[in-house]
Amino acid sequence: MLHGVEERVVRFRATTILTVLALTIAVVLLLEVVWIARQVLTWLLIALFLALALNPAVEWFQRHGIRRRGLAAALTFILALAAIVGLSALFIPTLVSEANGFVRAFPDYVRDITEGRGPLGRLAERYDIVERLRTSVQDGGASKVLGLSSTALAITKSIITLIVAALTIAFMTFFMLLEGPQWLERIYSVLPENSRDRWRGVGHQIYRTVGGYVTGNLFISLIAGSATTILLLILGVPYAFALGLLVAILDLVPLAGATIAAIIITSVAFLDGTLNGIIVLIFFVLYQQIENHVLQPLVYSRTVQLSPLAILVSVLIGAELAGVVGALAAIPVAGTIQVLLLAFIEERRSRRRSAKPATI
Repeated sequence: MLHGVEERVVRFRATTILTVLALTIAVVLLLEVVWIARQVLTWLLIALFLALALNPAVEWFQRHGIRRRGLAAALTFILALAAIVGLSALFIPTLVSEANGFVRAFPDYVRDITEGRGPLGRLAERYDIVERLRTSVQDGGASKVLGLSSTALAITKSIITLIVAALTIAFMTFFMLLEGPQWLERIYSVLPENSRDRWRGVGHQIYRTVGGYVTGNLFISLIAGSATTILLLILGVPYAFALGLLVAILDLVPLAGATIAAIIITSVAFLDGTLNGIIVLIFFVLYQQIENHVLQPLVYSRTVQLSPLAILVSVLIGAELAGVVGALAAIPVAGTIQVLLLAFIEERRSRRRSAKPATI
């Protein structure tokens, strides 16, 4: 004891230290496994989103005469594949033709830019973009500027990976549609009997949150791509179908995707003509207002019920952690966390109310 101050010694049990050490090692190993299996986990996440988007159709078939889950899931899956094949047969030849046309026209676009013709050419001349690229090529070669290395091998590997991913995602989606309710029942059976109904309610809220977001987001992207394609066809801008498909894909990414799509499509429209570029720019500005203030609030307010700030933060965190897939998954994950937190708070309140003595 020094100057009247009692010295306190804090001791930890050996079991406590070992427990903390074991938990730390387990978390590190789990993160390592997640990092190694990140590609498979990405496929699993995409399959889950597709299953959630298709599950309403399965339930509709079950309510209208097809009672067996397996038959309803198989019919839904076949119809979805038929729709994809039909759309592919309708659009892929046009997309291939437009892509080939763009490749053939690309040297002319480059020539216009290097010679300062057109809006983009004047912009490149003003900011000396061509000279900067030429200097970069001389210093590091085209591979340094464009990131090219072993191009043929990389393309072949990407095609094989894409085929494997598509087949794997398709099988996982079908099995999720087929066995999803059984998996949930197995999870509920592990829980205490008196809390199963409550957790079934929580699970239903999560399903409504995630499933509604996925379906709504796909619908909004379809509207964006279709509206863009129609406008480009009316204006006579080349590659309308390919550019519309690009808008639909990028619009799936919350917040940033639509802006990136607008920049790309507007740039291509300016290459076709100044008037077309201005019209497309005005269209995207107006459409973004409609999508942000009408379409997205209808989807998010009825399903996810997150504030705009929470959506922005979740998307930024998801994009930082897992890129585009992380941005796609961020909002439904945040909505799921919100549902779980609200359920936890409600459970604590109910326990406090039941623990209070009855007043006479």
